[in-house]
Amino acid sequence: MDKKLLDILACPISRQPLALLDGTRLATLNAAIATGALAFGEHTQTTPLQQALITQDGKRLYRVDEGIPVLLPEESVETRTIAGFDA
Repeated sequence: MDKKLLDILACPISRQPLALLDGTRLATLNAAIATGALAFGEHTQTTPLQQALITQDGKRLYRVDEGIPVLLPEESVETRTIAGFDA
């Protein structure tokens, strides 16, 4: 993801800055996806993510689809709902 774009993105709910999810937490997120236990909004995520964004406080995630951040509040995930996710 373009650094300039990342610098201006913010969570539409909390207005906190967003950062790319690191490799360890992305692996945990993808493990939850593999079990069928993760939904972004009403849609269960079935394919692993290459990138995701996380709020500064680590409480909310947004997926990135083909390099495009999906910043819809109803399509976000609270990290507390993901087993083994350490914010």
